[in-house]
Formats: sequence, structure tokens, C-alpha cells
Amino acid sequence: MNILKYRPGIIQLQVLIWVAVLLLIFFSLLPMDGWQKSAIYTVVNALSYAIIIYGNILILYPLFYQKRKFVWYGITVALFLVVTGALRGYVTILLYEYFSLMKPWPVDFLVLLGYVPGGMLIYVLSLIFRIAIAYFGLKQQTEEILLQKSQAELNLLKSQVQPHFLFNVLNNIYYRVYKVDPASAGLIERLSDIMRYFVDESPKDVVPVATEVAFIENYMALEKIRIRHGAHIDFEKTYNPELRIPPMLLMTFVENIFKHGIDKSLKQNHVHISLVQQDGFLLFKTSNRKADPATGDQPGGFGIVNLTKRLTMLYGTKFELNVDDEGELYTAFLKIPV
Repeated sequence: MNILKYRPGIIQLQVLIWVAVLLLIFFSLLPMDGWQKSAIYTVVNALSYAIIIYGNILILYPLFYQKRKFVWYGITVALFLVVTGALRGYVTILLYEYFSLMKPWPVDFLVLLGYVPGGMLIYVLSLIFRIAIAYFGLKQQTEEILLQKSQAELNLLKSQVQPHFLFNVLNNIYYRVYKVDPASAGLIERLSDIMRYFVDESPKDVVPVATEVAFIENYMALEKIRIRHGAHIDFEKTYNPELRIPPMLLMTFVENIFKHGIDKSLKQNHVHISLVQQDGFLLFKTSNRKADPATGDQPGGFGIVNLTKRLTMLYGTKFELNVDDEGELYTAFLKIPV
């Protein structure tokens, strides 16, 4: 993830810092070296500092360190500092000679290595710089989460118009219908359970995974009513019943199946769903044949985008989300730590 993206305040702060660095270096050297030499030194060094800082925090750090490739990270950082240091020394000497600010003299590799230690200090500062940027990004992200939470609570309050009254009415309808049509009564009971889930469970931070699974099964049972020839759903479940996860985390994939993966005109609609707890992770996978594009929108869309944002807020980079839309099957895979 690009920690600088969509952070106008952070970008403005960086611009101010770099302007301050340029002015500080230039005016520190001006009394001794004159404006030409000071300007060359300032531009070349500031540019090399920027390459080291942004090369580390935007490329090397996420490419190696965040993926726990610590040895490769150390090797690439060492090579990166040597190369940038040598280039900084070579360009500085070359410009001094070009503007006749120093006499030409042979430059060997040992001389250029003398410019490397300065880059090591800048590298350390880049780590501090990254921590500062991450802090401001996290602070802004926290504010966004709190705002979304407040909005969600407000929407929930608006939707909770006498929920217990509705539950009681549904229960009365259930008992009346049960006498003449037990199957339809069972569907009413599932609808009541879904509504109770939204009211009682969805506002919580975590819910038992069994509760989440029951919600998904109730949803699938109601959706199957709308399918002319039904659907064969294979739901594999292997997990600790005491496991707890954030609510509505798995629903996006299941909802996509019925929105985009069921062809109501076919007699054969096969869906495979698996929810497996393994090695400290919860693995959730759905697989279904893609419906005719003319019957609906393409799978994914804003649901997957919003789910990705929510997973990032909950788990940072410690989750895996893959969607395979190639071939005849649409497969979605989610892996989260538990």
C-alpha cells in the first residue's frame, strides 16, 4: 500500500520539510563556498537524500522488509547506499570541474566511497520519516473509522424502529403459517433470525463464527426461493466453535454468488463454499460457475472494493484476498488471521 497516496496533508508537510532542508544547506555553505558551489552541493545532496528516503520507504521497505525478506532487504539497502553515495560524489565533482570551481583531478572508487557514510545517516532518517508518515496516516485512518462507525450507529438507530415489535409479529405469523405450511413457516423463521442478526449481532466488533455461518445459511435458504430450479450448495465447515470474527466479513462473497453466479434459467447451479480454520488462519473460499453476463452485472464491483478497505482497516497487510475471474468459474479466496 502506498502510504503517501491520497494524503494531501502529509504531502504538504513533506514539501515544507524539503524547502527547509534546501535553504538550510544552501545558507550554511554560502559564506564559505559562494553561491555557485553552495547551489550545486545543495541540489545534488538534496536530490540524493530524496532518492535514499523515497527509494527506501516506497520500494525497498515494502518490497522486502514488509514481506519478511530481511536478508534481501539488508543486501539491497547496502548496495543502494553504495551506489547512491558514489553517484552523489561523482556528480558533485563533475559539476565542480565543469563550472571551474575546482581543478580537475583523477577520481577513483575509494574517493567516491567517502560519500557513502553520509547516506547511511539519511537512511536512518528515512526510517524515522516513514514512521512519522505512517503515524499521520494511521491517525487519519482512525478518524475515518470513527466517522464511519458513528454514521453506521446513526443508520442503525434509524433502522431500529421497534425491532422487537417486528419480531413478535413474525413469530405470530410463523405459528399461524406453520399449521398449514411448515416449509414456509421455516422460511419465516429464517427471515426472523436474519433480522435479529442485523439488530443484535452486526453492531458488535466480533461475533462467534457459528453465528456468522448461521446467518449465511439463512440468507442462502431465502435466496434459493428465487431460483426456479434451485441450486446445489456444498458448504464445507471446519473450525473451532469458540472462534470469533468481525461480523458480515464473509457475506460479500456469498452475496456475489446469488447476484452474479446463479443462472435462474439453468437446472444445474453448483456452488462450493468452504470455511476452514488452519494454522492460525481462517480460510474462506467460494467457487461457482459464472452466469450469462446478460443476466446481471459482473461479479465483484464495489462489494469487493469495500471489503478490501475494511480488511485493511482490521488486519493491515496480514490478510490475503484473491479473486479469480478467468475461465468458466468465478473463485474468491479470503485468508485472515485468527
